Amino acid sequence: MAKAPTAKKPPTTDPYAWKSHTRNPYLPGDILIADRANNRLLIVNPQKQIVWQFPNPGEKTNFPFVGPDDAFFTSGYREIITNEEGSNTVAILNMAQRKIVWTYGHFGPGSSAPGYLYTPDDAFLYPGKNGNGVITVADIHNQRILFIDRKTHQIIKQYGLNGVSVHNPPTTYAAPNGDFPGPNGGMLVTEIDGSYLDLLSKSGSLIWSIHVPFPHANINYPSDANFTPDGNIIVADYSNPGEILKITPTGKVLWDYFFPSGPRSLDNPSLAYQLKNGMVVVNDDDHNRVIVIDPKTNQIVWQYGHTGVAGTAPGYLNDPDGTDFLPAGVIPPGIK
Repeated sequence: MAKAPTAKKPPTTDPYAWKSHTRNPYLPGDILIADRANNRLLIVNPQKQIVWQFPNPGEKTNFPFVGPDDAFFTSGYREIITNEEGSNTVAILNMAQRKIVWTYGHFGPGSSAPGYLYTPDDAFLYPGKNGNGVITVADIHNQRILFIDRKTHQIIKQYGLNGVSVHNPPTTYAAPNGDFPGPNGGMLVTEIDGSYLDLLSKSGSLIWSIHVPFPHANINYPSDANFTPDGNIIVADYSNPGEILKITPTGKVLWDYFFPSGPRSLDNPSLAYQLKNGMVVVNDDDHNRVIVIDPKTNQIVWQYGHTGVAGTAPGYLNDPDGTDFLPAGVIPPGIK
């Protein structure tokens, strides 16, 4: 998000986050969390209450749901699309039905064979007519980005060459781990190897490519770069200590969050995105927490999870690897 294709907001007059009765000055909505090592998705409100969970404790799923790595709402907030990086699958979950209604990939070892994935990351659904659409996913170890027809399960377009790990966009990419939507139907690609960000047009041609700058230490693992509401770019460094950068499309650093130690330090953050109110949401994976940072003060102003302590009880997370934002007033259709 950080955003997938913009979800349509159902009409409402409710000014509060779902199942909330007060406003939070820093977090104006709920947070969807992919709680990877707990094999679950959570929606947490600003008051840090779990208002929705999948699966519930003891609930059986109709398809293996192991290690959700990222999770994004689809258009209309009826579904959630997730990538299970370690299981090499992508899944779409219907929230009201509490059922996985679409999958791609084969649960188990990765491959580049037809129908297979190898460490998929950041799956997005671009809606189409009659419930159809196109799924994009960065297939890291296959060195490619796929466009998959939801109805036919066929690959209709591919960026990159299978197994060729070379930074040479738009022909080849070096471990692409991000494929976030860009302006005018384009795509912002994050390449791990070499630390590059590439903006592609809707047709797949290269608009620009920049090398991520190094304010403090080598950014060895740029993760999930995405556009901010003001048209700039935010990217996480999946390292310990981790770093968050906001940069212009020319690579100029506008904001830098880095603490080598202490309660504000980050441990392998994999995604950061900026809300319209200016706050920055970060999933701080190996610190087992999701945080909101005020970039004016570089203070953590909201946190869910206990720093460095994994758990399953309310208030705890275990390797949260992805989040998305549910705006105030939005209630997922069909949810009681």
